[in-house]
Amino acid sequence: MGWFVFSIITLLCWSGSDFFSKIGCRDASDKYSHLKMVMAVGIVMGLHAAYEVFVGGVVITWDVILTYLPVSLLYILSMAMGYIGLRYIELSISSPICNASGALVAIIAIVSGIADPMEWPQYLAIALAAAGVIGLGFVEAHEDDELRAARQEAGNFKYAKSWLALALPIAYCILDAAGTFADDLVLETLNEDSANVAYELTFLAAGLVSFVILLLKKQKFLPKQEGPKYVGAIFETAGQFAYIYALASGESALAAPIISSYCVASVLWSRIFLKEKLSWKHYACILTTVLGIIIMGVYDM
Repeated sequence: MGWFVFSIITLLCWSGSDFFSKIGCRDASDKYSHLKMVMAVGIVMGLHAAYEVFVGGVVITWDVILTYLPVSLLYILSMAMGYIGLRYIELSISSPICNASGALVAIIAIVSGIADPMEWPQYLAIALAAAGVIGLGFVEAHEDDELRAARQEAGNFKYAKSWLALALPIAYCILDAAGTFADDLVLETLNEDSANVAYELTFLAAGLVSFVILLLKKQKFLPKQEGPKYVGAIFETAGQFAYIYALASGESALAAPIISSYCVASVLWSRIFLKEKLSWKHYACILTTVLGIIIMGVYDM
């Protein structure tokens, strides 16, 4: 399979992960849904790591795991924040905010002075992504409560206006950006396959810790409730696997913009299947953010 097929697979898998994670975590009455989601992803990633080591021949050592540990923890913590946020806000809003982490990485690089000179469309992309996220926050904060209730009626899930609803995906964005920034530095000394297995094994450890906490909290695991979480975990892991091959094809400049636009598919799935309905102001901000993400993807690598 070529880069285009792997790019489309990544797009579908990661948007599928968004969708099923939302189904698995949207019950506001289950305050431990994020831990159950971390456990599910940890188990699936642990199985994939075992395959990579024992079948694929990837070399992994404690030195690699410890070297990559800060990056792994930033990524895992960001995903946990995202899972919590899915209880309080529509996927249509949270996914574009989370995906704006690439713009934040660029801003960090520019401010710290380590960024290479960029083309003007790249600066425009950063501005668009940042403006879109800020706009989403403004629209959410100032939306009339009655209008909010009316548009959420079709989805049968009501989300109250809350600072936490926006703070959590923003926290994901910040932590993921920090992880990406650290990733670029650490991967200068590590093999990418070994680093990915180290990340998956660390996620497995986080999943096991989550499992112990859930047992201590005497939580029940019902197949109907837990099923979507494991489907989301499978999509997440499969997307990561396809992503590596898409970028390893040598056509990363073409693959990146396709992959980076997976939040568009997430918004589409949430509109079709979850019946999420947003105002035109929401969609205008989302379009602005997504446009910035896609432009950054075009110039990526």
